[in-house]
Amino acid sequence: MAHPKSRISKQRRNKRRTHHAAEMPQLATCKSTGEVHMYHRTYQDTDGNTFYRGKMLIKTADEA
Repeated sequence: MAHPKSRISKQRRNKRRTHHAAEMPQLATCKSTGEVHMYHRTYQDTDGNTFYRGKMLIKTADEA
């Protein structure tokens, strides 16, 4: 089994890990509904209809 030749300090380890921070997700605004959503995800408008890429996928049943 491999063993390190010398111990890596906490400071050196943490410097290496600074590049692995989580980034803010990219957001888009739908041209047809105006809803703000994440890219490549379905989203719902205020009526509960489900959209993807500006097209309606699932329409909610009207309760009358």
